[in-house]
Amino acid sequence: MKAYWTGVFGQVAAIAKRVMRDKMALFFTFLFPLIFLLVFGTIFNNQLASLKVAIINHSDSQFAKKFVDNAKKDDASALKVQDVSSMDEAKEKMKRSQLDGIIELPADFGKPGADHRPSGTINVLYAKGSDQAGSVLSGVMTQIVDGINKGMGQPEAPLKVASQAVGDKALKTFDYTFTGLLAFSLMSMGIFGLANQMPTEKQKGAYRRLRAAPFTSGQLILATMIVYTMISLLSAASMLLVGHLMFHFQMRGDWLTFSLFLMLAAAMMVSLGLLIGSWAKNENQSSPLTNLVSFPMMFLSGAFFPSYLFPEWLQGITKFIPMT
Repeated sequence: MKAYWTGVFGQVAAIAKRVMRDKMALFFTFLFPLIFLLVFGTIFNNQLASLKVAIINHSDSQFAKKFVDNAKKDDASALKVQDVSSMDEAKEKMKRSQLDGIIELPADFGKPGADHRPSGTINVLYAKGSDQAGSVLSGVMTQIVDGINKGMGQPEAPLKVASQAVGDKALKTFDYTFTGLLAFSLMSMGIFGLANQMPTEKQKGAYRRLRAAPFTSGQLILATMIVYTMISLLSAASMLLVGHLMFHFQMRGDWLTFSLFLMLAAAMMVSLGLLIGSWAKNENQSSPLTNLVSFPMMFLSGAFFPSYLFPEWLQGITKFIPMT
């Protein structure tokens, strides 16, 4: 057993030295993902999406019902009303950044006041940390309410707007983009790196020469997995460091669970690369198969496009994509 692991770690050292000597490989392993991160992080870090809102109507007044109907029918409005079944669902969607805010109509909204005109206060709810979205949404609602008040010709505004931050701090667009970039980095290192490297080594006769060495093919495969998995994790760690320091990446959940899944994901991608590289005799065979495996994962896993936007039948397929 000792001799077995001595052979494995001997190969780990040899493969690691070979990879570290390849300047181009180091660039695409470490610097290229960071360049992607800097570009997309700068674009999406503070970008405010369109104002997607949910309207929760607790009032049974006709005025409140007309207000909701008009908001849903007004295509020219800055508000894009999304259908939800409850306040809890709306808050959960806002937490996942699927909503920019919630417009809540209290039970007394729209009921006649002392002057027999509709009155009440509209509550604008937005996620903590999304002050920009809350400010814009409050401004839009204030303009709408001011227009209604002027139309009723009241000296004092019977309709008012109040805003409040609720729940946890919402995820930014960058937080979703970052996770996709991180998954793409692991896939690139594991699949593209190995699937193209192994056929090249075959053509050079490197593996034939290794048959004379005192270790088995199983030791070589294990050593290759260890090296490329460790390099993938180092690349992921550098991305996490830059994402946290420069773009304030928000982590939901605990770091231990995340780290375990990160290691499993890196090992899985390396395994896929080993399968493709072992089967292909040259790069002409490995390249099409690599694209056939990687492109569905990139576009169907939800790494770059939220899977909830897909048709329901396609969402069922995405559950079986390794990168999901």
